[in-house]
Formats: sequence, C-alpha cells, structure tokens
Amino acid sequence: MPISHSPPLAPRPDPDALVAQLQAEQHLATRGKLRIYFGSNAGVGKTYAMLAAAQRERQAGHEVLVGLVETHGRAETEQQLHGLEQLPRQHLPYQGRQLSEFDLDAALQRHPEILLLDELAHSNVPGARHPKRCQDAEELLAAGINVWTTLNVQHLESLNDVVGGIVGIKVHETVPDQVFDNADEVIVVDIPPEELLKRLKAGKVYPLEQAERASHNFFRLGNLLALRELALRRTADRVDEDMRDYRRERSIGDVWPARERLLVGVGGHAGDDALVRQVARLARRLEADWMVVYVDAPERQHRPRRAQEGVLKTLALAARLGADTATIPGANVAQALVAFARERNASHLVLARMQRRVSRWLPWAAASLPEQIARLDPGLDVLVLSPPLPKNESAARKPGIDRKPIAWVGYVGATLACFAATAVAELLLQVFEPANVVMLFLLVVVLSALRWGRGPGAWAALLAVLCFDYYFVPPRDSFSVNDTQYLFTFSLMLGVALVCGQLMARLRHEARVAAERERRAGALARLARDLSGALTQEQVAQIALSTVSGVFDAQTGLQLPDAQESLHAVAGSEGSMDTSIARWSMEHGQPAGQGTDTLAASPALYVPLMAPVRVRGVLVLHLRKPQQLDVPEERRLLDACASQIALALERVHFVEVAQQTQVAMEGERLRNTLLSAVSHDLRTPLTSILGAAQTALPHAGQGVAHEMLEQIHNQAQALQQLVDNLLAMARLQQGGVHLKREWLPVAELVGSALQQLRGRLQGHLVQTRLGVDLPLLQVDPVLMERVLVNLLDNAAKYTPAGTTITISAQVEGTDCLLVLQDNGPGLPGHLAAEQLFEPFMRGVTESAVSGMGLGLTLAQRIVEAHGGSLQAESSAAGTVFSIRLPVPKQPQLDDDLGE
Repeated sequence: MPISHSPPLAPRPDPDALVAQLQAEQHLATRGKLRIYFGSNAGVGKTYAMLAAAQRERQAGHEVLVGLVETHGRAETEQQLHGLEQLPRQHLPYQGRQLSEFDLDAALQRHPEILLLDELAHSNVPGARHPKRCQDAEELLAAGINVWTTLNVQHLESLNDVVGGIVGIKVHETVPDQVFDNADEVIVVDIPPEELLKRLKAGKVYPLEQAERASHNFFRLGNLLALRELALRRTADRVDEDMRDYRRERSIGDVWPARERLLVGVGGHAGDDALVRQVARLARRLEADWMVVYVDAPERQHRPRRAQEGVLKTLALAARLGADTATIPGANVAQALVAFARERNASHLVLARMQRRVSRWLPWAAASLPEQIARLDPGLDVLVLSPPLPKNESAARKPGIDRKPIAWVGYVGATLACFAATAVAELLLQVFEPANVVMLFLLVVVLSALRWGRGPGAWAALLAVLCFDYYFVPPRDSFSVNDTQYLFTFSLMLGVALVCGQLMARLRHEARVAAERERRAGALARLARDLSGALTQEQVAQIALSTVSGVFDAQTGLQLPDAQESLHAVAGSEGSMDTSIARWSMEHGQPAGQGTDTLAASPALYVPLMAPVRVRGVLVLHLRKPQQLDVPEERRLLDACASQIALALERVHFVEVAQQTQVAMEGERLRNTLLSAVSHDLRTPLTSILGAAQTALPHAGQGVAHEMLEQIHNQAQALQQLVDNLLAMARLQQGGVHLKREWLPVAELVGSALQQLRGRLQGHLVQTRLGVDLPLLQVDPVLMERVLVNLLDNAAKYTPAGTTITISAQVEGTDCLLVLQDNGPGLPGHLAAEQLFEPFMRGVTESAVSGMGLGLTLAQRIVEAHGGSLQAESSAAGTVFSIRLPVPKQPQLDDDLGE
C-alpha cells in the first residue's frame, strides 16, 4: 500500500510581527519614497541617471520638481535639465557673502509628486533649518513627497574611516547609514575605473586644470578600484538585508537559531570612533543588536576635560549609527563590563586592541582587560579588534606604555598634607609616643584618597612612611634604621595606608555615583508624585516648570496648544521662546534648537511632550550649562520628565472630556424625557382645538368672531407644527431615521409644502423657478415635506412682510440642487452658519418670534438621512438655504398607459 507523505506545515506567522508589519505599512503609506542613486565616487553619472529618469517620469505625466541639482559645468548633465521645472534657491548670508541653498519651506509649500535633491551628504549653510541636507530630505519624506537623490560610498558614516585609510583624505560630510538602509530604492550607477579616468582626462568630470590635480590625488586607479569594491559590497549587504526581510515577512524560516547581541566597550581612547564604525558594519552583516557602554571607573575621574568630551562624542556617534548607549559606574572595568553583558544577555564583548599598559615597577604583574574578562567569565566571547588610528595619534604612541595625564593637583596636595602632618607630629611627640603619631599619618592618607582619588592616596601612603622614618625613627634625619622591628612597622603602616586609601577612593567614587542616581531618581519620583495630584492644566504646567528648572538648572517655558491648535506660553514661563521652532517640534515630534540637528543656533532647547495619543505641547529649556545634556543619563532623565508631563497633560485633558461628555449626556437625557412628555401631553388637546376652529370657521360669517377663529386656527396650526417637530426630534434621537422612499417629482414636494403653509405665507410673495426637465427623486414624501415646511416657516418668521421668497431647482452633475432664498436681514452676525443647525439654537435668544430652534436641526438630519446635505449662507439679497440630494437612476416609465 503506498504511503503518502504530506508536505510539512508552514510555520505559523508571529502575531506580534504581523501587527508591527501592519503598523509599519500604515506609517509608510503616508510617507514619501526615497530613491538613492548610489556610486563609488564623483563622475560615474549619478546625477545624469537621476535626471534621465526624471525626464521619463515627466513625459509619463508625473509632477517632477528640481529642488537642487549640481551640474558642476557638465554639458551632458545640464542638457538633461531642459523641460524640468526648477525650484528657486534661497540666499543665506555667511561671512559677508550670500550663498545659495535649497529652499525647504518653498518645497514643502509646493509639495510636488517627485522632488530631485542632489548630493544627500551636503552640509547646509549655517542659518538653515537643518545642518544636513539628509535632514531636509527626511522632512520632505515625512510630508509625503517622493525624494530622489545621489550619494557616494565615501559619504556613508560607517565607511568614513575605511575610505580615509584608502585614499588618505578625511571626508567630513557623512550620512548616517540608517538613511541608506531605510531608502525605498537604491540604484547603483557604476562604470569601470578606466572609463572614468578617460572621462576625467576629457574634462567631463571636472575642468581640465582641476582634473589634472584630481588624477594625481583622489582619482588614482587603485583608489577607484577600492571604492568601487566598497560600493558594490555595501549594495550587496543591502540586498542581503532585503532578502532576509522577505524571508521573515513570509515566515520562510529562521536564518540563525539565536540572535546575536554585541556589547562594545569604549574607554575614551583615540581609536574608539573607528571601533564603533567597525562594529556597526559587523552588526549589520550579522543582523545583530549592539550596545556601546563606557565604564565610569574611579581611575578615570581625573581625566582632562577633552578626554571626557571625546567619550560623549563617541557615544553620540554610536547612537547615530543605531546602537544603544549607556554609561555605567564601576570600581573595576572588567567586572562592570561582565556584569552588564550578563544583564543584557550579550553574546559577544567587543574591545579595541590597545598597547598593554606596563607597570613601571612590576611589568609582569598587570593583566590586560581581555585577560581579566576571560578570568571572570570564560563563557563570554571576547572579540579584540584593531581599529585604524589617526596618524597623529598613532605616531604619538610608544610601545609598552599607555601614557595618561597626571593629576598634579592631587599629588601636590597630598605632599603638602604629609608635610603638614609631619610638623604637627613634631609637636605631638612632646606628649605622645611615636607609635601613637602613626595614626595621624593614616588620617592624612585617608583624607587624601577621599579628596583626590587613588593615585594621590597611594602617594600619600608612601610619603607618610618616608616622613615617619626620616624624622621620627632613630637615627633621626636619616633613612637608616637601627631597630629592625621598625621595618615591620613600616611595612604594616604602608599596607594599612594603601588599603585604607584605596577603600576611601572607591567609597568616594561610589558615593558620587549613588548621589547622581539618587538625584535623578528623586527628581523623577517627585515629579511623578506632584503630577499625580494635579487636576488642571495650569497645575500641571506650574509643577513641570518648577521641577524641571531646578533639576536641570535652566530657565524653563511651556507652550501648549489651545482649541484652535495655536501654541501659547503658559503663565510662569521664563526666557524667550520662538513659536515657529516650537511649532516645528510639535508637528514633527522631534526635539529642536540647542544641542540638536535642527536649528542648532537657537539659544533654547525645544522638547516635544509626546503622549500616547498625540503631542501635548513643547517644553523649552534655556540651559545655563548646555554640556550637561551631553551625558546620556541626563538626556534620558529629560526625556522621562517630558514623558511624565505629557502623560499628566493627557490625563487632565481626558478627565475634562469625560466630565463634559457626562454633563452633555445627562442634559440630553433630561431634554429627551421632557420633549417626549410635553409633545404627548400637548398633542391631544391641540388636535381638538384645531378641529373645533376648522369646524366653526364656515359658520362664523364675517366680523370679529371670524377673525378670532382664524387666528386661533393659525396659532393652533403653528403649535401643532412645533409639536410635530418635537416628536420627530425625539424619534430621531432614539431610533434614527426610517425612510419610506417613493418616486416623486420636485414640483409636487414644493407644491404640497406651499399648500400646507398658505396661511402663514399670505404676507409674502412666493416665486417658484422649477424646470420642466427635473428628474424624479426617490425620497420619503412626509419627511421631505417637513424639511420644506420648516425652511419656509423659518423664512416667514424672520423676514418682514411683503418680502419675496424664491424656490428654485436645477441639476448639478449627479445631484439635484433645491435652493430657497429670501431677501430678509440674512444670518445673525454672531453665529456661524453651522451653529444654526444645532438643537435649540435660535438667531435671537430673546425674541417675540415663536419657536424652539428645532426646525433647522430636524431638516438637516432628514436631508442627511437621504444622503444629501443642507447648508445655509448669507448673500447680498438675504439668506440662502441649499438642499443637495443625489439623483438616482430614473425608473422605466410605461409607454402603453394611454392605450
């Protein structure tokens, strides 16, 4: 019997991944598409290829706008610009000159389908909104504009040092790799190096004089081959990433059994930037998460300010390349790195290869950092890379010794403290024995280590032993020792002093770290506690301003949107604030101003208050020490404070919305109950009054009695119409509108409404302008008659006697437009046209005109239930009400009716 083998079941897709994919697709649906023409270097034809493709799109009917294209005098490229619309450039002052630059605001206002923006890595003129052109492109993409641009391989941030090592030239204009990786389309433009050199010699890349210099420097055959390989490899990496994304989206299977996670340790050395770029490339190839961490150890406390700033710049570079960054305290660098790697489940620890630091006294005793880590955790893989060093740094290095600056202030202070202790001990020897004076020197060692750190503490310990031996051990004023027991005293004294000094230095470091942590945690806890009790927006603003200004030592301001989405500063805000920058920050959800990549020349930092639903405002800080936010922990504290403030503002907002909704619901419920009761209680007696008046009118003759009966009849009819409106409104609010559609001509609807109101309209001149070829409408006759009756009654009430009321109808496209116009006073000036259709809204609150303000509301809801619209507007002649109803497919009429 044959055995059938069923195919293996496909792996079930991850629901979380599907949700994330849907959210990403919704986000991308509103963004523009980025196309990059990518090449190995200048002259390969990137701009020419981009313009040629733009010409094809223009001929296909797409809207193409040239935002900025640099032709560099190349005739072939300039020829491709013919027929393409070019955006005028803006001119910005710089060092006494006017420089032309891309006009971002004009491009956003123009909003073309495709925008050409050459040289993505270009740095903008100071004074522009963004320092980099790639940031301009990001804002254009966020606005839904498709951007086409060009890029060379040497401008990628992660390859910057590699290209510099190949060609010997440092490229300063770079683009973060995320821009290249997130591009929707990358088109490689490539030609052989030999052909490029021919183009260079022919003057098709640069003018002949400049081309001659370039051929001897950058445009050498070896450089071109290396750059071409880098460009192709980088493109291959991107294709490989696309392939892996394709496999993941279709659940084809996992490529690796577990995800790699790299932890990079930096120490403020010259090669840290190159190490970070090297690991960025490695992480991209492995598709691995990666983190960069700096251990704030006690021995690193007394580094010069330049070294500390270098660490912060390295962490900032890692963040731009897509890494998570952290600064962690630790008495021992190896132990701190191992603990952090275990906490974050890092599979590999990456370090830079450094010259082994050799002790001046015990060269064999010092173990390297990788060796220490291997002893602490043998299961942790340690990768030691050799990043290229800058030439000026590598030349200054000497093998065998890693030179560090010496904290001379601490050593001088420890020396003076030991000499002072020696002088005091000389006086104390008149009372105490020499053994008791030793405690004075131990106290100096402890205080020195506590004040200046480990190195000065160890120096104080050694100097204290020497001073005690020289001045107080017989024979005095000599380092000779008569009693060998003192050697043991010296050794014990030195050992105790060193141990105490190192412990005090570690205690000092840990106390400083704990104080910083307590300050940040305490500030965040106080802010959360105070905001939890805030009930109004004003209370949230005052708490936020007072807390943030104290924590960050800054003048703070808060700009919040009003009902019209206009930003305004709240009471208590300090310092000047630029509303345009705050508006940009709020609309884009990104910080701007000082210390950011957007309008960095501003003296203030603008932080958007991001809440789960929307941005709730902008926090503005005038920092007295702007470098404070260079520390990652301080930046995270600011983000956490901004998040807490945004959540509090959103909570207060929804509390107010809930209260208003509850009040409105209760009012609506009470109103509906009252309407139902009044309408039912009035309907029966009103019908009797109206019937009695109609019966008595033919028998009253002419005179006072007839006039009184006629007035009773008219008023009863008006009151009956009011009750009908009340009942109709109650039914609409309870069960909606149920239409009983029939085919009716427009003239019949108008005539029926006029017949019903013939008494009310006796003092007005009514004109009808209805064409004979108007189509039939499929409407509810009773309800549509109520619409026309209410509109005519409204015109009769609010226009003087003797005025004209005009009713016209015509076909516009697929709709039938029915217009009712009077030549009265027009709409009330204090009300918008939309407000007239709100329930119980009247043009004049206190008026002798009868009514409850329900007629127009009922009419609008009935028309909308038919799929149409009802609008009101004032004209020079009076008020115009326009009813627009869809014209359905006309029914087939029977031609044989007459037979």
